[in-house]
Amino acid sequence: MTLCPLDSKPMAASLYIVVEGEDPGFDIFVNGRALARNEDALERLARRLNIPSLLEFFSADENSMALLLEQGAGNPEWAQHLPQPQWFDACDGLPTIRGLIDFLTHRAAALGSETQAVLMELREYDRVLTRTAERGLRWHIAVSWR
Repeated sequence: MTLCPLDSKPMAASLYIVVEGEDPGFDIFVNGRALARNEDALERLARRLNIPSLLEFFSADENSMALLLEQGAGNPEWAQHLPQPQWFDACDGLPTIRGLIDFLTHRAAALGSETQAVLMELREYDRVLTRTAERGLRWHIAVSWR
């Protein structure tokens, strides 16, 4: 866990889903804290399984960057020069999510005490990406610190 230099309160990261557009018409909330805590291990696992890692679907958009600035992270000047957000087809993310779910379901000790929390969030990602694909929408992962 990192400390915010402004107020020295512990900050927790969260990997959450952003769906393109104003309102996709369904709940896209996923806590994402367990995924953020275990991102390094999940990236190694993705390489081992020969699937894209979760962070290959990361993109920063103006809204997520504005939230970071409000939370005291980052420099307002670099926020002026952000590239356009990248959007991904939901069908491209589902093999990663389902590959991780399959592996962790059959190897419950793979992430120690975190395995069940990670599996729960991966299943929520699967639910959101399945609905996103059904509606022909695109998505990306963003990061929040709280």
